[in-house]
Amino acid sequence: MRFDGKIAFVAGGASGMGEATVRRLAAEGARVVVGDSDPDRAAAVAADVPGGHAVTIDVGDAVSVEQALAAAMEHHGRLDVIYNGVEIDGEQQMLHLTDVENWNEVRRINGDGCFHMLKFGIEALLRGEGGVIVSTSSTTGMAGQENISPYTFTKAGTEGLTRAAAIEYARHNIRVNAVAPTLVMTSLLAEFIAEADDPEEMRRRLETFNPMPGVPAPEDVAAAVAFLASDDARWITGHTLPVDGGYLAR
Repeated sequence: MRFDGKIAFVAGGASGMGEATVRRLAAEGARVVVGDSDPDRAAAVAADVPGGHAVTIDVGDAVSVEQALAAAMEHHGRLDVIYNGVEIDGEQQMLHLTDVENWNEVRRINGDGCFHMLKFGIEALLRGEGGVIVSTSSTTGMAGQENISPYTFTKAGTEGLTRAAAIEYARHNIRVNAVAPTLVMTSLLAEFIAEADDPEEMRRRLETFNPMPGVPAPEDVAAAVAFLASDDARWITGHTLPVDGGYLAR
């Protein structure tokens, strides 16, 4: 029960890694605010965990983030843990073929979204006794990968913002970290496999993508988020923790 008595806010908490994190933090005692752009799904997840509360949020919109965090503060009086699990991959194209509209939307959600969650999240934590913010990066932000340059750009930026914020707010008892997952077996990835010309071959390729065989589940990422957000990691800040089965060790 590492989060007994703690208040957590999870953006993107209605599905995937965000939902898994909601359930992990709640299982360890936190009362969790489930923020998502899908209000019905957010409400359903919030209703399924003790003390859950749902708010609507579009991380790419500054006003939406400010209002969602303010609503959480009004409801609970404070926040202790904030996790941003919102991200989009965008279209897969070589850089010179990348559509400008696609670039702008990936940057809006992943890049601006990270900044908004840090800016307004830190403002919320400063009103209390400090706390922890964890963002979602990716192995792609640390090693690069073909055909997803907008995503790579935003994830590298997430790691830079994480380091900068960690230094600026360490004296205020605010820790800032990130997780960097490899491919994760979310419902979207499962659908991608199912829709492939040869689903079994696609699954085999994905399960051998990292040195460790298999594909991590959202719960594996949630476990890393919970560690970084807990007092077990009280001397860890400015760090991006890969959840990658050895991908970056090559």
